[in-house]
Amino acid sequence: MNEAIRVDCLNKEFLLYTSGYGSLKGMLLWWKRAKREHLHALQDVSFSVAPGECVGVVGRNGAGKSTLLSVLARVYKPTSGDIVMNGRVAPLLELGAGFHHDLTGYENVFFNGVILGLTRKQIAERMDAIVEFSEVGSYIGAPARTYSSGMLLRLGFSVAVHVDASILLVDEALAVGDWDFQKKCLARIAQFKRDGGSILFVSHDLKAVRETADRAIWLKKGKILMQGGTEEVVSAYETE
Repeated sequence: MNEAIRVDCLNKEFLLYTSGYGSLKGMLLWWKRAKREHLHALQDVSFSVAPGECVGVVGRNGAGKSTLLSVLARVYKPTSGDIVMNGRVAPLLELGAGFHHDLTGYENVFFNGVILGLTRKQIAERMDAIVEFSEVGSYIGAPARTYSSGMLLRLGFSVAVHVDASILLVDEALAVGDWDFQKKCLARIAQFKRDGGSILFVSHDLKAVRETADRAIWLKKGKILMQGGTEEVVSAYETE
């Protein structure tokens, strides 16, 4: 069976400039004194995700977890390596990502739904289900800037799981919101898996990783330190 996600020898570098100036003259001449540094955010990362499988990614801040998802979602272009995504991808990369804060929740659902490949007719047909799952109620007609962080999370997650995607990229999506909504998200992820969907799931919540992931990947300083069974990997990460 073909993998839903295959990543081979993925590398991502960022070029950083540091000026080091300490005076007005130095600031005006920063372009002559600027130093370039290469940040190796991902180094030779290789893994795969099968259809119907959820893989959790753990690691400290700065390990490269969010960068990995951003590269897979084509937010960043990889420096080198190969990526194969077999299916429609629904990314939920950060709280409120892709939402225009001057648009209403209703307008944002249409905007994001079109970006994720749905027609306006398909979005209209699913609007009631999206609003009901998100629990934003009458706020769906209010500008997104009036939403709480939890409301943004709920609406973003609801759109992502209603677009008939076969691959879900989730970055800390369960870190905000009450426990009841988190349980509902976990139940929806479980149903997504049963339907053959694949999930790459980044989280600092090790309990959620244990409950959700079939396998786990431990990233450290941009490299895969360990991958395998969820309990084995998470336990090793906890005792580092």
